[in-house]
Amino acid sequence: MPLNIPNLLTYFRILLIPVFVGVFYLSNDTITLSHKHQFATLIFAIAAITDWFDGYLARYLNQTSAFGAFLDPVADKLMVSAALILLAQLGYVDALIAFIIIGREITISALREWMAQLGNSKSVAVSMLGKIKTTFQMLAILLLLYHDPIFSFPTQQVGTLFVYLAALLTLWSMVYYLMLALPMMKKNAK
Repeated sequence: MPLNIPNLLTYFRILLIPVFVGVFYLSNDTITLSHKHQFATLIFAIAAITDWFDGYLARYLNQTSAFGAFLDPVADKLMVSAALILLAQLGYVDALIAFIIIGREITISALREWMAQLGNSKSVAVSMLGKIKTTFQMLAILLLLYHDPIFSFPTQQVGTLFVYLAALLTLWSMVYYLMLALPMMKKNAK
């Protein structure tokens, strides 16, 4: 468990999760719903930026570690899952869409772990399709969290469109990764 800047940023991201969720549990007398949206969007944006930044720093400072490689995606999945559950609870995302995205993340994480145990983790490494899915997912969550229109820009409508695109890309990328792993699945099913 090396303590270096990239890992500290990942820990920071994990610590942001209860703050992020807790914002919506504050009374409306303490903070208006609009301000809750703005604060939660800011927290999620900081988490997304630190996610990119910790990976960059790990490579730039040559501070990559097996523990960091494990913890970073866990932090990402926890933050995205918390956001989707919160958005579903608020009625901004259909629960089925949240389930599809979270279910895919759990499935692919388990698949990657299994493939790593077989010594074949490179066959299910992150692809460009996965990166595109993540981009739509993050933009959708940010827009849906913000909720209010920005000038005349309809954040909810665009966020909803993006989350549906993210869900489609989620299913597509899950099938893609499962197809990549299929030969190993067949080989080890015996």
